[in-house]
Amino acid sequence: MRSGILPGHRDETVRPQDDLFGYANGTWVRETQIPGDRGRYGTFDLLREQSDERVRRLIDRAAADTTAEAGSPTRKVGDLYRAFMDEERVEALGRTPIDDDLEAISKITGTDELFLTMGRLQRQGLAGVMGLHVAPDAKSPEDYILYLHQGGLGLPDESYYREERHAAVREAYLPHVARMLDLAGVGDGSTGEDSRAARVVALETRLAGHHWDNVATRDAVKSYNPNTRYGLEDLAPEVPWEDYLRGLKAKQAFEHVVVGQPEFLEGLSVLLDEVIIDDWRDWLAFHLVSGAAPLLSREFVDAEFDFSGRVISGLPENRDRWKRGVSLVEGAIGEAVGQLYAAEFFPPAAKERMLELVGNLVEAFRRSFEGLDWMGPQTREQALEKLASFTPKVGYPDVWRDYSALEVDDDLMGTVRRANVFEFERQLGHLGGPIDRTEWMMLPQTVNAYYHPLLNEIVFPAGILQPPFFDLDADDAVNYGAIGAVIGHEIGHGFDDQGSRYDAHGALRDWWTEEDRARFDERTQALIAQFSELSPLASPEDKVNGALTVGENIGDLGGLAIGYAAYRIATEGQHVPELDGLTGPQRFFVGWAQVWSGKARPEEAKRLLAIDPHSPTEVRANAVRNCDEFHEAFGVREGDGMWLAPEQRVHIF
Repeated sequence: MRSGILPGHRDETVRPQDDLFGYANGTWVRETQIPGDRGRYGTFDLLREQSDERVRRLIDRAAADTTAEAGSPTRKVGDLYRAFMDEERVEALGRTPIDDDLEAISKITGTDELFLTMGRLQRQGLAGVMGLHVAPDAKSPEDYILYLHQGGLGLPDESYYREERHAAVREAYLPHVARMLDLAGVGDGSTGEDSRAARVVALETRLAGHHWDNVATRDAVKSYNPNTRYGLEDLAPEVPWEDYLRGLKAKQAFEHVVVGQPEFLEGLSVLLDEVIIDDWRDWLAFHLVSGAAPLLSREFVDAEFDFSGRVISGLPENRDRWKRGVSLVEGAIGEAVGQLYAAEFFPPAAKERMLELVGNLVEAFRRSFEGLDWMGPQTREQALEKLASFTPKVGYPDVWRDYSALEVDDDLMGTVRRANVFEFERQLGHLGGPIDRTEWMMLPQTVNAYYHPLLNEIVFPAGILQPPFFDLDADDAVNYGAIGAVIGHEIGHGFDDQGSRYDAHGALRDWWTEEDRARFDERTQALIAQFSELSPLASPEDKVNGALTVGENIGDLGGLAIGYAAYRIATEGQHVPELDGLTGPQRFFVGWAQVWSGKARPEEAKRLLAIDPHSPTEVRANAVRNCDEFHEAFGVREGDGMWLAPEQRVHIF
């Protein structure tokens, strides 16, 4: 049996006692160049490349299949991909696919017409000032409800409009807006103080001033603000809700809603009163062109990439067109591709092994809860009930999405608009109906996993169930250190600072005693302080936002602790040999660290620090310094780089 360790990644000149990430991945980091079309590169990206190549083969096969029945999923996959890859036609059309929209925007004279047009465009996936999605009601998880949340910005988040570290991005944003307005045919060719571009940026800056920051938006309780169609008029009286709903064709959907950030809607209402309609019109034209650019001719694609790719993420080059085509097809009719992917690349044995791993992780969590010294009996009883209610989903959905009502033809922009309307109406169709527990929020070919607090389910798509995360032929140590810790991470989200606010049925309610919550918060505050002192290798002058990343950090530490406990359960009574010069416990931790092999460009590192609730990969790998078992496995001593005094180690689960 092989160990599953990636020997070409390890750097034997680095002591694991000083830097586990460097020891496990140093050679790979030193010898690997980040591809020109990526802001960061690592294990996830390697698997995504593999997934993309597999999906490309499936799509190429579908596109070449002239015998596929018209309207069949295979035919639709092939037709959409061919339409995107027909560069000659795309170039010939130029801006034509959005000319009617730009004409409609140019005729807007008031906020009623603004929101009518915006609603129509948002329904088609092209532009909007607020986000909309349908999900189970957090206070009544057997019912669906519409959620409204802040939006309207062209930069990654509100911090880009105010923080000094993003000054260079702001400086580049103004000429970018001017360029896009010129391409839309509504620019004035200027970036002066009173130019149309400057007024759009000024409007967005004011919008950003009403946004909650990324730490605040994580708060499940504060973000739950139920309202009604008529209550929205009181909250934001200057928003012409009737016209917006007519544009969306979604009047009934707004009878009962949850508002994520009420202050944003209040601020939006003020801006609609204070900002002239000309500026709102230009703002909408800019967002339309930005949203449509990937589907238009090269001058639009290049203009959008020069800012969003080069400036925001530091990318030297755009992705190959076929890669963008694969992403487009997956975004529009992804489960049609996923059905082909699962049939070809996910063997039944992998699902069986994963369910066995999940079972051991759940058992390890159960034992942990029963032995936690900081959790009282009342909270423990409900935590165990929640754990027993977890639903694991592995590989692919049991029920596939039906795309038969979606028309796909050689009109690229038309098909994408229809696909967005299809998804919008599919979500609205949930309202008033039973919860669909067969639905997946990720595609089978996705290299990721998730926990859904409202459904209390953990989901592991086929795409992530590949080496080094999961290897059917590797020994237990690496599998438990890699995918086992990821399983533990996702289960842990059910009990992190936000997931712990949902009960076994997915309802948002306070089921912890005050004493237990206080003891839990004491540990999370220590974790926030610890991670806030750390910096990514690609941007050492910046610090991790410990408050933004605390939920994921809890997930990582819980995944490590419970993954290791599950490994001990799986190997109980067995002789575990040394492999590749490492003991079983050592392989567990190296397997964990190699999952987080990666590097990033400075620009991308800064972007992720601002918006990503996950810590940088090297920080995640070295979070093992909180584990007593890591110190024991490698004999870490005071003075070693990975040493953390016992009283400073944060133990939650």
